[in-house]
Amino acid sequence: MKNSALDKSLSINSPAADLYRAFNVAKEYYLGCRKFRRQLKHQGPCVTIFGSARFSAEHRYYQMAREIAKRLGERQYCIMTGGGPGIMEAANRGARDAAAFSIGCNIKLPLEQKPNPYLDSHTDFQHFFIRKVMLVKFSSAFIILPGGFGTMDEMFETLTLIQTGKSKAFPIVLMGSDYWQNLCHFIQDSMVSDGTISADDLEQVLVSDDIEEAINYIVNFQAEE
Repeated sequence: MKNSALDKSLSINSPAADLYRAFNVAKEYYLGCRKFRRQLKHQGPCVTIFGSARFSAEHRYYQMAREIAKRLGERQYCIMTGGGPGIMEAANRGARDAAAFSIGCNIKLPLEQKPNPYLDSHTDFQHFFIRKVMLVKFSSAFIILPGGFGTMDEMFETLTLIQTGKSKAFPIVLMGSDYWQNLCHFIQDSMVSDGTISADDLEQVLVSDDIEEAINYIVNFQAEE
C-alpha cells in the first residue's frame, strides 16, 4: 500500500496515525541529513538564499539574487535554496554562472513546486519544518531577498533560534533595503522600543543593497568565529 493511501486509511487523531507520521518525520530528517552531508562533504561553506518564488527573470530582485550567488560562487561558496522558481532559481542560476555547486530543498505542495533547472542536486520534502532544519543545519549564512509569508517565516524562525540559543549565531543579510524599510522601522520603533526584543538580538543582521558589502560581512563574520 502506498504511503498516501495508508495515511488516508488512518484516523487523523488515532495513535497509529501519530506513530506513522512520527516515523515519516524521522525518516525524512535522517535521509535529508545523510544526503546533504555526503554531497556537501567536499564543498566550501554553504550560503542559503531565500526570497519570493514569484519574481520573473526580468525583475531586479531576481537579477540581484543571481549576481550575489555568482559572486559567492566565485569565492568557493556553495549555494543552497528552497529549490523552486523566482529568487531560488536566480540564486541557483548564479551559482551555475560561476560553476559553483548548488543544492535545493524543494517542498512538495498541492500545486506542485517543481525544482528549477539550475540545481546540481535537490531533495524533496513533505514537511516545511524539516526543510527549514536542513537549511539552517547545513548553512553558514543566510541572504534574504524580498518575499512573502514563507520568506518571513524562515527569517523570523531563524532569528528566534539564534535569540534563544538553539542555534549558533551566524550572519543574516537582508538585500533590497527599500522592501525591508517598513519592517525595520516596526522592529526598531515598536519591538525594540517596547522591550519585546533587545537591540542585541539584531546584531548579526545586515540590511544592504551592496553585494560586495554583503559578501564581506559574511566573510568577516566567519573569520571572527
